[in-house]
Amino acid sequence: MQQDQLIVQLQAGNERAFERIYQLYSESIFGIIYTITRDKNVSEEILQDVFLKIWNNASSYNSDKGRFFTWILNIARNASIDKIRSKDFKNKQLNLKSDNFVDILEAKSNFSSKIDAIGLQKYIDILEPVCKKLIDLLFFKGFTQKETAEKLNMPLGTVKTRNRVCIDKLRSTVI
Repeated sequence: MQQDQLIVQLQAGNERAFERIYQLYSESIFGIIYTITRDKNVSEEILQDVFLKIWNNASSYNSDKGRFFTWILNIARNASIDKIRSKDFKNKQLNLKSDNFVDILEAKSNFSSKIDAIGLQKYIDILEPVCKKLIDLLFFKGFTQKETAEKLNMPLGTVKTRNRVCIDKLRSTVI
């Protein structure tokens, strides 16, 4: 069954189509969520929430506005960022052991392996270094535009403009 048919069936409430979409996308989506949260249990919880949102909001997907995977990716990314910004999550992080920080630091510096794992490496390679850094911070690490501006020591307006230009450039290479 082709993806377009699966989406139409999902939007019609077909449980088999939903199961197939879960089989096709859950591993990639989990990887994206885990990249942001760095916590397996939290990532599994968010993954479940993401697929519930997909099921409940399938009718809101519009192929004219973008690809299905991008729609799912945005749901997962937003849910992950919401979770790591939540008070409950931050309080749990206060009690982490020091060896966890080594993993986080190593993971944050390993941008290229993360993007290659979800098949984006060939597209990211053609971007300028500033675009790579912006996409890494904003999309893979879940930074806000303000946090990115502070991290890169750039005005907020410049971050917003460059982000838009970088995303447009990425979009034009993918399409």
